[in-house]
Amino acid sequence: MSNTTKAMNGGKWITIATAISTVFQFIQVAILARLLEPSAFGIVSVSTLIISFFQIFSNLGFSNSIIYKQESDQKVLSTLYFLNLLVGVFIFIVIQFSSPYIISFYHEPKLDRVLRFSSCYFLIVYFGQLYMFLLEKELRFKSVATIDITGTIVGSLTTIVLAYSGFEELSLIIGSLVMQTVKTVLQIVFGLKFFFPLLAFDLKNVQEHLRFGIYNLGDGLLGFIQANSDSIFIGGMLGVKMLGYYTIAYQLSVFPISKLNPIILQVAYPILAKMKDSNDALKNSYLKILDFISYCNMPLLAGLFITADSVVPLIYGPGWDMTVDLIKIFVFVSILSCLSHPLFTLAFSKGKPNLLFYLNLVTLIVKIPLVYWMGNTWGVMGIATAFLLATLFNLIANFLLVHYLIGNFWEDFLKNIAKPTLFCLIMIGIIYAYKILIGNDGIINTGVEIALGGITYLALTLAYKLSFSELKAYRQALL
Repeated sequence: MSNTTKAMNGGKWITIATAISTVFQFIQVAILARLLEPSAFGIVSVSTLIISFFQIFSNLGFSNSIIYKQESDQKVLSTLYFLNLLVGVFIFIVIQFSSPYIISFYHEPKLDRVLRFSSCYFLIVYFGQLYMFLLEKELRFKSVATIDITGTIVGSLTTIVLAYSGFEELSLIIGSLVMQTVKTVLQIVFGLKFFFPLLAFDLKNVQEHLRFGIYNLGDGLLGFIQANSDSIFIGGMLGVKMLGYYTIAYQLSVFPISKLNPIILQVAYPILAKMKDSNDALKNSYLKILDFISYCNMPLLAGLFITADSVVPLIYGPGWDMTVDLIKIFVFVSILSCLSHPLFTLAFSKGKPNLLFYLNLVTLIVKIPLVYWMGNTWGVMGIATAFLLATLFNLIANFLLVHYLIGNFWEDFLKNIAKPTLFCLIMIGIIYAYKILIGNDGIINTGVEIALGGITYLALTLAYKLSFSELKAYRQALL
């Protein structure tokens, strides 16, 4: 089976998993937005922030190093496995003892039980995580998809039932723990054929993995601060209620790229790692990934930009109008972010995660002063705008690193990006004309706007980008 066929087959299964998971998560958020106050989402957002921070330390980049080195030595894998378990227990203890200081910073007593429940995540996830890395290394994406679908469905249903039962913000936390428990059990079941832990723990055997992970850890730390400094400032300066509005707006705006991009990158990295010595092959693959990401993400984000004022009340109900202006800023953040994501595949395929570390370091130096100044001057909208400016700077620096890794790609990139950009502008124009001439209130008008946008973009793509013969070839590759 060729790498292209493997990529298409893997993409098929991850797409199925993502589509099903997206539907359940979308339903979950829509229901909870009607049951919970914005402050509840803010409280959970703080908890998620803390968990995400400690996740950086959890595997030290072992997922990337295992795939990059195509690691299969059982003694090495056993050492990495037990090392992860020890780190997980350590992080659990640290969160338990540090929660009073976090609560003091955010001035929110409800954070206490939320953080203590959330920290249990680290006692669960690392029993199965290494098995997931191995499944991805072996390109077993059907198993990966099955695990994700099952965990998401069980977790979402648990969350909704608990929310209706009055558990408030804890419903989100407990539902997340249930989801991770299901995933961990299935990861072990599917992955045991590739690895069974031996009674072996020798750090000398994993020196190369640890060295590979140092820059990945540094990149993760800087990336976390760079990506979440806005939320940290909002929670501290403006309170958890304002953070709730900000979180909902951001989640809706990044929804397309958070679901579609991992499909592409999750499949692409293990395959690119196998062609790391061919610069031309990497360049060609990078451009294809960037082109595909552009065509998938840009119409969804452009559609959200022009329909946000009617989509928000429809999805979340009354009381969330404040998120509309934030969404329109975050749409551009998402567009810039999705174009920067493929650098990940290049950096790790070339064995240079240090470049990601330096990129995040420079971006952080630019972003922190911007967020602080614009947040103090213009409040939550200022912080969102600062996030956009920092993301633009990050993309420019990102492309300079790509040029360093694979050579000149600008001409091909600009040719590729021109069509989806033009298609999106035409789509926005047609939807805007409908809103002016007919209106945008109610579910029917919203549905028509979405349908008009989808039909317009699809028609332009079929006319000027993809032929039916190419679509037929893709279909045959997927079957």
